Amino acid sequence: MVSCPTHTPALRCLAVTLLLCACQQVRSQSVKSDYPKMAPTDQYLMERSAEIALARSAAPSSISQDAEVLVLGRQGYESAVKGRNGFVCIVQRSWTAGADDPDFWNPKLRAPICFNPPALRTYLPIVLRKTEMILQGKSKDQMFDAIRAAFDKKELPLPEPNSIGYMMSSLGYLNDADGRWRPHLMLFVPLVDPSVWGAGTPGSPMIGAKDVDDRLTVLLIPVGRWSDGTPAPPM
Repeated sequence: MVSCPTHTPALRCLAVTLLLCACQQVRSQSVKSDYPKMAPTDQYLMERSAEIALARSAAPSSISQDAEVLVLGRQGYESAVKGRNGFVCIVQRSWTAGADDPDFWNPKLRAPICFNPPALRTYLPIVLRKTEMILQGKSKDQMFDAIRAAFDKKELPLPEPNSIGYMMSSLGYLNDADGRWRPHLMLFVPLVDPSVWGAGTPGSPMIGAKDVDDRLTVLLIPVGRWSDGTPAPPM
């Protein structure tokens, strides 16, 4: 599992941001949460056109308007809009967080993200696999055990070079503590200490965390504007 190096507000958000994404901590059955178990499936679902619009809000329209859009159904994600530019936009739900994240089962959580082609080939399959297992009724531990086994069997890919996700929506809800947080880009790189990238060092624009279960390191780069061009709050 993953542990966050320090507890600054930005890193705290990293720990509970989906796509993610995933600064995970050592599991414990005593974790206190307002969401101790999965809510009824209906609470995680959205009206189809609203979910399409929310997914597209993850990236500037120059990217998202020609992207494929997936929406969540009762068995997993389904293609709702065919794309033309190789990107895929979706709205991630709470179970892409770490196993001990207090928002793991939070039905309010909505995390719009648009993946570029390398990320959709190597990170999106993890999201899809987790979602299918959760909707099949698997527990958190069963899901994480199955994900680790899938990597061991090479059924899931390691991150491809240049994998990136856009999370620039002003309409998302990433957790109860931080709400939408702030617009950022996510880089998915091979599992390595984030300090190799300079992430988390004084003055660095990057925040980083190792995600052992997903066999990758996530680097977050906050940006100054939301996808619609309006200014974001200062760090």
